[in-house]
Amino acid sequence: MPTLDPDEAGPGSGALQYAPAAGEPGAVRVKRFWSGRRVPAALTAAVCTALTGLFLYDIAAVRTDRKAMAWRKTLADELATRHLDNVWIIVGAAVAAVLGLWLLLLAATPGERKVLPMARRGPQGVRAGLDRHAAELVLRDRAMEVAGVRWSRVKVGRRKVTARATSHFRELDDVRRDLAGALDTAVAQLGLARELAMRVHVRRADKKA
Repeated sequence: MPTLDPDEAGPGSGALQYAPAAGEPGAVRVKRFWSGRRVPAALTAAVCTALTGLFLYDIAAVRTDRKAMAWRKTLADELATRHLDNVWIIVGAAVAAVLGLWLLLLAATPGERKVLPMARRGPQGVRAGLDRHAAELVLRDRAMEVAGVRWSRVKVGRRKVTARATSHFRELDDVRRDLAGALDTAVAQLGLARELAMRVHVRRADKKA
């Protein structure tokens, strides 16, 4: 994936003007993108619809002077006769509580961790996001341009960037300093809404026999 070098950015390119600085007029706080939660929502809707339909059918059958299903009789008897300290009652309540907490967590949190929100100017500014894997590819390519870097891997999280690299020549401190500077510049050019902390690890490449 090609990246734009700061020295090649023209006056109108805006390569270095993506993210408004802190306190700059026009800077708008950007929130995370919300996930569609399609799979959990579909599973919950399917289970609830099936159980509701089954109970309604059995109740309608009983109202028309038909016998209730055996499973509902067994369930009613078990709920009426088993004590609250029964093992199966406790296990069932724990499972129901865990499922309920999971659904509440899904409903209260954005959950879209693969997309990093980008900064925008003004309330009418375009709300955009950058795929985390794409950001990792861009930063990895920029890391490979640093003199002395033989291999690199970049991990982009929500709050920090972790870069690991090996060097086959030059002093490790010099490579680490140049690599951190190059990645800081590249992260600024990505135009992300949140400032990411940088962690850079450089070690000497293994010598081949």
